[in-house]
Formats: sequence, C-alpha cells, structure tokens
Amino acid sequence: MIKARKRFGQHFLEPAWVEKVVRAIDPRPDEVFLEIGPGRGALTVPLAAHAKRVIAVEIDRDLVRELRASTPPNVTVVEGDFLEMSPGWFKEALAAANAFQTIRVAGNLPYNVASPILFKLVEFFAAGLSLIDATVMLQREVADRLTASPGTKEYGVLGILIGHVASAERILALPPGAFRPAPTVRSAVVALRFHAPDPPARRPDIFHAMVQAIFTRRRKTLANALKAFQPCEIVPPAKVLTEAGLDGGRRPETLTITELVRLANAFPGPGVAGARRPERPA
Repeated sequence: MIKARKRFGQHFLEPAWVEKVVRAIDPRPDEVFLEIGPGRGALTVPLAAHAKRVIAVEIDRDLVRELRASTPPNVTVVEGDFLEMSPGWFKEALAAANAFQTIRVAGNLPYNVASPILFKLVEFFAAGLSLIDATVMLQREVADRLTASPGTKEYGVLGILIGHVASAERILALPPGAFRPAPTVRSAVVALRFHAPDPPARRPDIFHAMVQAIFTRRRKTLANALKAFQPCEIVPPAKVLTEAGLDGGRRPETLTITELVRLANAFPGPGVAGARRPERPA
C-alpha cells in the first residue's frame, strides 16, 4: 500500500468514516462527480457505485497508477495538479468522459492548498461550468472562515469571496482519528452550493481587489482601510463612502457581502488604477 506523502499534504480517510461522508454527499445515479484528490480511492469507489460517472484528479503518479488498476469503468482518473487546470481543460475532460451535464464536486482537500482549490472552483463556475455544489473535507479553521458571520474574528476574505457565489454549510465534524496519518488538527465537511453572484458586482475585479485590500486593515475604520486600496489614490474614500451610503467609521469586518458589493460598485468604471484581480489569499 502506498504511504501518505507529506509534500502533497496527504491524509487518507479511514474506512469507518467513508460511509458517513458518502451519506453526507448523497450521490445519485444520474450525477457526474469531479473528485479532487482521490488518494487511494476511499471515496472514489463508493461514489462510482452510486453515481453515473466520477472524474478523479490526482497529483500523485503512484496513486494514479493504483487508482486506474482498481476503480470501476465509470471512473476516469486524470493525473495532474488541479490548481494548474483551466476551465477549458475541464470542458475537454467532460467531453472525453461523455459527461455533458451539471457537475457535483467532492474531495478530501489537502490542508495546505484548500483555499486555492476553493478559489479555482469559483473560477470554473465564473467561466460558465455547470457546478452544482462541492462537498469537501477541510481543516476546521477553514470551515469556520467559510461559515463566519460579519463581526466575528473568522469573517474575512475567504468567506466573503466564496460566499458571494456560494452558500456554505458545515455538515459533519471529523476528528483527527478519521484519517491516516492522523493530522494535528480537527476537520469538517462543508457543503458549498453555487449560485449566481448575489448581489452582482458591476466590476468583479474591483470587488475582489477591494475586499482583499481593506481586510489588511480589518480593525481600522472603513475610511482608513480604504486607503490601502490603490484606486483611492485617485478617488477619495469619503466620496466612495457617500456614494455607497456607508458610514466611514465602521470597520471592514462588520460589512455584509451586500454592503461590500455596494461599496465596490461605487467606484468608477474601467480605467481605475490598481483595479486588477488580486492573487488568491491563502
């Protein structure tokens, strides 16, 4: 049996917990799944037994070889780094697997790249891929950030940018002993259900960049936090706040997603300096 590799952040789900996770995912016979990081196939095989097809993306070539030898015919194993895959690649993968329909996502995400993977899924969704939901295993702290409410210490960039296009619900808690090797942290299963941006941002690039900028000063007043956003070198924060109908004395961490979108929409249109899309936060 192949041992877990630390460089890939591998922690394999124990058989005793597989049934609980599969029950939480609730696969149906007409559904197609994208599984990220199938590992030894603990989820892959039961998913394939209940679903129409599973496209499993695995970075570890030894595990890829093992999966291809042990999984049923309705599983397509793809070797590669999911973070390097484009929406175009995924469309081709679906076509190759004759899976022309909506997609559900499942995965035991490596802790060290869980947030970038979530942002990659958002990228796929924004590119027009028909993702319904994603049921993923995450470090508990990441789950806390995804489900946090405004005004809490966990509320920040991750929960806001994911929450703009997906609802998040914690559906299962997993102790360290649910995995081998056992991690030093606790885990949770979170269900993300994708939806159209709510509310829509007039300039998604400005919205993303602004949120990341002002949350570097989350405990400052909004008027001061906006100074970290480059376009405010041209457009005074007071003007933007008045346009958005927001009190500059509030702190960024108290704003709802709706209020943050309203603030981003108060900035001028194309041509605003510094409104490039930021790098994904960790």
